[in-house]
Amino acid sequence: MRKTLSLLTLAIGVAFGSQAQAHDRLVHVDHQCSFSTDYDVRVDAAGVAFSRDDGAPTRVFMHDGQLRVDGRPVDVSAADAVRLRDYERSVRALLPEVAGIAREGLDIGFSALTAVATTFAEDGDERSRLLARLNRDHAKALSRIDAGLGSGVWTQHDLGDTIGDSVEGAVSELVSTVTAGAVKAALSGDQARIAALEARADSLDKTIDKEVDARADQLEVRAQALCPKLAALDQLQQQLDFRLPNGAALQLIGREHDEVDKDKVAAR
Repeated sequence: MRKTLSLLTLAIGVAFGSQAQAHDRLVHVDHQCSFSTDYDVRVDAAGVAFSRDDGAPTRVFMHDGQLRVDGRPVDVSAADAVRLRDYERSVRALLPEVAGIAREGLDIGFSALTAVATTFAEDGDERSRLLARLNRDHAKALSRIDAGLGSGVWTQHDLGDTIGDSVEGAVSELVSTVTAGAVKAALSGDQARIAALEARADSLDKTIDKEVDARADQLEVRAQALCPKLAALDQLQQQLDFRLPNGAALQLIGREHDEVDKDKVAAR
């Protein structure tokens, strides 16, 4: 029974782990590759807009080398105009890649949960009900990603909320069903049934190793490939000659470990 429950935990971890880390980050692979933004981002034919409720500036808009900050046009140098065009082009290319990674992460997670439901739901009607719910929630989550990131909109916390809202109920029902069956078998003392559960757990273990883990490794490679692109965006914004009214540089994205390092220095 212990292995049965641990594999269920693993499957749920696969479904939520990388997505939970994504919460309000553009990408998080490891300590050296963790970029975040305080802004919501919208990309459309008119340009790229960054907006937030707190902090200054609250709104930044760029298109074809032109810049507006909090609704006011800003005169920029010819060199900055080139950088802004590069920045806009990079952001336009980046969001579809992030959306693709989010979709694949969802697919992997739901594949793991589907494998658990197929393996451990003993009653045929119960299994069909669980699989139907997982399929509905999977489709719903993908639709929300398409309507957000897939449409050029990055909203703070939206990815994490999408995952939680879409699968929380299904996961709760799956956990209840699987654990109830495992506990019932253990309490009954039915050695044949316990052995059958352990055999299913072994089968699921092999399935996750063969299919889910391999896809997760490939997804990590895709996420890692975003790191140099985000680093290039960070470098572009650092190269801008333009300064905010308070003399600060414009920073739309940032490395999270840089912020941690600054906090450590300030604490000394």
